[in-house]
Amino acid sequence: MTAVRSAKQFLTYVSSGPFQYAVVEALALPDTYFEEFRAGMRAKRDLLAAGLTEAGFEVFRPTGTYFITTDIRPLRESDGFAFCRSLPERAGVVAIPNAVFYDHREEGAPFARFAFCKRTEVPADAAERLRKAFAG
Repeated sequence: MTAVRSAKQFLTYVSSGPFQYAVVEALALPDTYFEEFRAGMRAKRDLLAAGLTEAGFEVFRPTGTYFITTDIRPLRESDGFAFCRSLPERAGVVAIPNAVFYDHREEGAPFARFAFCKRTEVPADAAERLRKAFAG
């Protein structure tokens, strides 16, 4: 138990210490790195958002994260937990029920979020699978 307490104490008070080396490296990168990164993430976001929209989801297009939140009610769904549990079998795609982030879970029940911070092929494939599973 002492080792667990020591580790917890160390991690609680110095958890950002290891990141300082990464921040130094990142600050040394040229502006073009960040411009290209931003453009690539935007393209992946737009790719997945288009597929989700075409599949019938209401899409809330993010501007500062790598998750797209969707409303599943246009698909005649309202239980995000059940929807996300069934999604791998229905479409071969996974999503996170937004209700897990709410104090009042019922308020987040009809929302699911999808990550697009993947290799470009992954959101492209997910978009296609979702269109096939839900469109029309």
